[in-house]
Amino acid sequence: MRKLFFLAITLTALSFSACKKSTDTLALPSINDFFPLLPGKYITYNLDSTVYLNFGTVQAIRSYQVKHVVDALITDNLGRPAYRIIRYIRRLPTDPWSSDNTFMAVPTDFALEFIENNLRFLKLKAPIRNGFSWKGNTYIDTYSLNSNVKYLDDWDYSYDSLYLPSRIGATNIDSTLTINQRDEVIGNPTNPSSYSERNFGAEKYAKGIGLVYRKFLHTEYQPPTPGHPIGTFSDGSYGVTLTMIDHN
Repeated sequence: MRKLFFLAITLTALSFSACKKSTDTLALPSINDFFPLLPGKYITYNLDSTVYLNFGTVQAIRSYQVKHVVDALITDNLGRPAYRIIRYIRRLPTDPWSSDNTFMAVPTDFALEFIENNLRFLKLKAPIRNGFSWKGNTYIDTYSLNSNVKYLDDWDYSYDSLYLPSRIGATNIDSTLTINQRDEVIGNPTNPSSYSERNFGAEKYAKGIGLVYRKFLHTEYQPPTPGHPIGTFSDGSYGVTLTMIDHN
């Protein structure tokens, strides 16, 4: 009788443990929740582009509106289902849209790959939960002698603030997640007499919508030299801020 009693207790515990694991698994959101892909879907953003003019001596911000439109279901070079995304751009809200770039999103069972300017990023990866991290730039050549994006090397992407409400521009959104990608300072950017570098990346995704905010900055500052009395920002220094203003 006592053996039967302990057997019943053990089976109950195992059953509860299995149910808990199943419930925990079901509770985790899917990548599609935060990056839905369907031909015809679009998101419109305000784009603030940071550029360096006059041979890297002057910083300027140029503002546009851009619209990312999921154009069609295609296949990538590995034969996997993928979605072509076309970017449209205009300077003013009254200007006509003009296409200027094409991206590709590849949803897999465990990740969302996003190809932009021939660079393959792992934008999202399962499981989606606070604190989970991964190497988001692992498919990017950051190590060869000819690489001009070495600053993207070894970035740790991590989830933060899952399911929290956010205010994006003038829009209140009920459920978002933040992906912290990089926050790196090399040298002293406040000292114009010394070399410095700044790398920052963070994105915010909304449930049922997709990317609603992105901030990226890469700068490399070269101090003055006897032959060049003014410090300059190197070629390739730039910044991008995307803020959603509309979607369907």
